[in-house]
Amino acid sequence: MGAQQVNTAQAEAARVETAQVVISGGGPVGLWLAAELRLNNISVTVLEIRTEIDNRSKALTVHPRGVEVLASRGIHQRFLDESLKISTGHFANLSNRLDFSVMDTPFPYTLFIPQARTEALFEEYARGLGADIRRGHRVTGFTEHADSVTVRVEGPEGPYEIQTEYIAGCDGTRSTVRDVAGIEFPGTDSRYLGWLGDVLFDNPPAPGFNRFTERGGLMIVPLPDNRWRIAGTSPDSETREWPGDLTMDELRQKVIDIAGEDFGMRDPSWLSRYGNATRLASHYRRGRVVLAGDAAHQHYPTGGVGMNVGFQDAFNLGWKLAATIDGWASDGLLDSYHSDRYPVGEQLMEHSRAQTYLFHAFTPEGMALRDLLSRMVPESREFSDVLAGRLTALDVAYPSTDPTAHPVTGTRAPDLALTDTDSTLFGALRADSYVLLDLTEDDALADRAQQRVTVRAGAPDKTRPAWADVRAALIRPDGHVAWAWTEADDTKLAAQVDAAITTLNL
Repeated sequence: MGAQQVNTAQAEAARVETAQVVISGGGPVGLWLAAELRLNNISVTVLEIRTEIDNRSKALTVHPRGVEVLASRGIHQRFLDESLKISTGHFANLSNRLDFSVMDTPFPYTLFIPQARTEALFEEYARGLGADIRRGHRVTGFTEHADSVTVRVEGPEGPYEIQTEYIAGCDGTRSTVRDVAGIEFPGTDSRYLGWLGDVLFDNPPAPGFNRFTERGGLMIVPLPDNRWRIAGTSPDSETREWPGDLTMDELRQKVIDIAGEDFGMRDPSWLSRYGNATRLASHYRRGRVVLAGDAAHQHYPTGGVGMNVGFQDAFNLGWKLAATIDGWASDGLLDSYHSDRYPVGEQLMEHSRAQTYLFHAFTPEGMALRDLLSRMVPESREFSDVLAGRLTALDVAYPSTDPTAHPVTGTRAPDLALTDTDSTLFGALRADSYVLLDLTEDDALADRAQQRVTVRAGAPDKTRPAWADVRAALIRPDGHVAWAWTEADDTKLAAQVDAAITTLNL
């Protein structure tokens, strides 16, 4: 072998790197997953094909459960400082809005913040924790082995490989990771098209402009830099053929048809159409491949929930993947990612499809249905709360397989006050361990702290009926209840806690 061939071979060999987890996709979902892994000291490389953040923000909101997730890692204040708080939400743009202010959360509002800014804050957070984030790099394929994955990457300086333990597909609806893994993505193609434009206005409407008539539906909201987001639907939106790219003249005419004027719109920075293709991955985890966000679910952008569901996927996945790599995961823990989040995806598909129909219900019958549902929002608190709970993800609960489990098992734990610190439960949550809530009033469980269990004392919560009889609860790193006990005898209670800790391999 000649000298040039030897040098080439050495260069090829030098292009093999290692990381415990490779994440394909550096949007909000991939970045949040990277941060969760780094909080567990897992080495992670994020590969993102875009060289910079896309300022055309698809998502504009962080819903209440999303803010709770941020608070559970102590980074919510930055978002609160930069966001507009909106205490209501909409279901299919019905005229009567859902009231978030009555919900059991310290954050009874949606944060209005462009996705580009959310992504920038997530990237800053993940990099600060030590995540290796590479822009301009993309996964071209991978080979799964019994105990590792060889990931093939194309970067600015050419191809290379990364040897990793797991690969996470956070790379959108056209996910390369999902396709290479052979994970099916069944569902339905687009039948309806919505449209949007980010523009300047010479005569802007009042913030929160909403209108729905037989001529179409229209929402207009303010963006940074004096821009405005126009989003709408119209009777001509039902189609199975792509009508071509949206033009400024077309957008202007649609707005005039619905609102009666164009508000002096000009200088568009983004014009787009979006469809209601609806698909759900058959598996969120297969072998050493995991999916999260749009790689796992595709839907019509109703209610601004897509990004929120995505990084809540990552919130569920991160600690489980880390525990599996570190060797302290209980049997089936990583498989529970699918069993936890797949039903959430199914519900997302159902609600998205229902709202899609209402967004395009321009017939007299459709308008009557919209009016009926809209009247039910203020008339029925139960109806309104169900819709709000699903929109905000505050109602997400992961069912227990134990029929004798306490009713709060699997639910998200509320932000209970603690008596041994001036903090609350959200402030006590950690990505790498469980929190044991000691609600005995006499600190009967204070000595149960372990490497993966932090004990925090609180008082029995008589303000929440579901929690009134709970004397102890074990809270997962993602804030959901793993176990809850009502045992009155402290000795027996401690034995029950010990058994649960053993079962969880903590």
